[in-house]
Amino acid sequence: MNKILIPLLAAACLLATASASADVKIGFVNSQRILNDAPQATKAKKKIEKEFEKRDQELQKVAKRLQTLQESLEKNSVTMSESDRRDKDREFNELNRDFQRKQREFREDLNLRQNEEMAQIFERVNKVIKGIAESEKFDIIFQEAVYFNPRIDITDRVIKALGDGSK
Repeated sequence: MNKILIPLLAAACLLATASASADVKIGFVNSQRILNDAPQATKAKKKIEKEFEKRDQELQKVAKRLQTLQESLEKNSVTMSESDRRDKDREFNELNRDFQRKQREFREDLNLRQNEEMAQIFERVNKVIKGIAESEKFDIIFQEAVYFNPRIDITDRVIKALGDGSK
């Protein structure tokens, strides 16, 4: 009896799977394209650039000063007195430590702000994707895939919907 039941169950599972897969509607959204092309992402990038522009310029000034100090040390160290050379070395090292600290803080603050903005964007993106999925009766929409057929790519529709919603 088990020899007959097992093949029948396997055939029933195959038929159920085949009929279920024929009705499944799958979509794919390219997250990287959303970050590059969505109006909200472009707006967020410009906002962050403007927000961090002054600090970036200050860091560039300090970097230039460090370079000038280093060149001066290399050029004049032979003719300087020992105490002058030590003072310049100390000044250079203190400025360099301060620069590296400020640079590290800048990067940390910049990453934090970028992550905050991206979280807001993806919250909006996910709402748009969910709306498209519900209105067009998708069963599943992927945002990450090793491969996807361009026929299931709905990224353009998502970007268009984001653009319509940003006005």
